[in-house]
Amino acid sequence: MNKLSDEISQNPAVDLRAPKGLDWHRLLRWHWHRGLALLLSDALALGLAWRIAAHLNRFYSPIPEQLVWWEWLGLPSLFWVFVTVTLAWFAQNGLYNASTQWKNYVRCGKLISFVYLLSLVVAYFYDPKLDAPRSLFFTAWFSSIALVIGLRLGTTLFLRQIEHTQPPIRIFLIASSDRLPVLAATLKQRSHATIVGAALASTASNASTLQTILAMRPQEVLAESLPHTELASALYWQLRRAGIRLRLLPSSVEMLHRRGTPEVIAGLPTLRLESPLLNGWDYHFKRWVDFVGAAVGVVVLSPLLLAVAIAIKLTSTGPVFFCQERIGLHGRVFQVWKFRTMTVNAPALQADLEPQNQSGDGVLFKIKNDPRITPLGHFLRRTSIDELPQLFNVLLGQMSLVGPRPLPIRDVERFDPWHHVRHQVLPGITGLWQVSGRSDLDDFDDAARLDLYYIDNWSLNLDLDILIETLRIVLFARGAY
Repeated sequence: MNKLSDEISQNPAVDLRAPKGLDWHRLLRWHWHRGLALLLSDALALGLAWRIAAHLNRFYSPIPEQLVWWEWLGLPSLFWVFVTVTLAWFAQNGLYNASTQWKNYVRCGKLISFVYLLSLVVAYFYDPKLDAPRSLFFTAWFSSIALVIGLRLGTTLFLRQIEHTQPPIRIFLIASSDRLPVLAATLKQRSHATIVGAALASTASNASTLQTILAMRPQEVLAESLPHTELASALYWQLRRAGIRLRLLPSSVEMLHRRGTPEVIAGLPTLRLESPLLNGWDYHFKRWVDFVGAAVGVVVLSPLLLAVAIAIKLTSTGPVFFCQERIGLHGRVFQVWKFRTMTVNAPALQADLEPQNQSGDGVLFKIKNDPRITPLGHFLRRTSIDELPQLFNVLLGQMSLVGPRPLPIRDVERFDPWHHVRHQVLPGITGLWQVSGRSDLDDFDDAARLDLYYIDNWSLNLDLDILIETLRIVLFARGAY
């Protein structure tokens, strides 16, 4: 029993929310190194933005002397005020902590805009007659947003690859008796984690369970089906004081709770979910990004597309492209385009190969060593280059860059009724399913839950996060066959 569990048993009257004190061992954990890397990335981006703005501003008007109190490293004092306020505001909003907030790129842009707009108010009260160079202000503002997000994306891509070299995360499981072995097997197969202990959900609030968790020293507790009324008092706050993260497996209803605003009405604790004032602007922006991104992708990747087409023609007989009917938005059938990676008679051979299907529930059709795949096809699939022609499907409005993958009619015919919810949104070239396991997912229910999670929690930032993770997976050719 460690120090915290001794404290609990000896002084049960201690307030659960009272801090335990600074744990220096936690400072050495990976997420602190990650926070420092992101902090340096943001500082560099802001410095480059101001360098660019200062260079362009030379052709217009200089910074008023009232705003230049001193200089350091060739940058005026006004910059150091901006960078200090911005980085402090980032830290206050959790952009350097261990939660998923550090990947909130869209929020970074919003916070930078807030700092710059706030500076206008402060400047007015400081000296109403002060006329700061507009060229400097707007150039620094927009270049700060672009460079901070850009460098964060690059830093995130690097950090995520480095994370796989770190020691496995120590996880303690809490679930029902029938779910414990399933969760343990899933984590062992699909994650960089090691199970250090387990307990039944019905005992989650017991003192003995808490002491067992503290003795095992996990980094995270993964819990499912916890007793609702006893959660906060008996588990969450104690784990928080011990520096142990609590990760919950939510139901479909609980996934919506993150969108709610806590509010007490008539003495009842509730979550208020309401429509935003500018409803739908984020979706229209997503579709604009789809079109522009696909158009730019086609132009930039055209040499690669041409080279792959020539390679397919030289290495096997048959057409360059493989066109297949798939199910899209609201169950509509459309033609998906891919580079051909199989022999010409692959569709006809599939019926004979059905007995070898390695999918756990038979909904999807996949064979790890599919004999129909050509030698070049193995490379195209492993790198996902075979999916690039779907950029034209995006330009035609049939698909999005990010969304649930469109599946063949053969697979959809095997759906359970709840699986069809994924057809309520545009299908995508990549999605949460692809970056969370791809070919390693054996049960389609798991893939469908990821699609539903994406739909329930969709945001522009989630799309951007999926695109970055897709890029990392493609670069290191993980999970596809």
